[in-house]
Amino acid sequence: MAEQLVHSFLLALHNIALVGCAAAPFYNRQLVLKRGQYGPKLHYELDKVVEDTLQANMPYCVIFLTTLWLTGVGIPLNHLLFHGALKELHILATVALVLKLLCVVGMMVIMFIIFFQLNPQLRKLFANFTPADDPDAEKEKEFFEKRARRKGLCEVCLVFAVGVLIFSAFLGFSS
Repeated sequence: MAEQLVHSFLLALHNIALVGCAAAPFYNRQLVLKRGQYGPKLHYELDKVVEDTLQANMPYCVIFLTTLWLTGVGIPLNHLLFHGALKELHILATVALVLKLLCVVGMMVIMFIIFFQLNPQLRKLFANFTPADDPDAEKEKEFFEKRARRKGLCEVCLVFAVGVLIFSAFLGFSS
């Protein structure tokens, strides 16, 4: 019974983290698509809201991915603790696990690029803009080019997140 309780607790946290990993890029995508309707011309107040919203997601993404990793390791360790061996996986479950892990690693790489490279550059560029003045054309162009790169990476991240959800469904196959 203790094993089942621990497993259920870890699985519940794991599923919450899975949903968080998929929901964040999905809702960010919706925000970016709505903003895109206004074209690559700076609208200071709108762009400030978009940047503040997107850049504030870092702690949530880190928490979701950390929880995903910890519970993903905790579930097999729970089995090891109670049975003295890791659970044998069906070949389909093994392939799904490898693909799921590749998707999670892909999401982590994308997060690193966005949070530690693109977002600081975007913050620095946006600091040059004010609500009262027309933006410098070169800085505005660079800003929207970096935003387009971030959007493209977020699209890939969303695909990885959906992959994590799909591959997770195959982990229950028994040998």
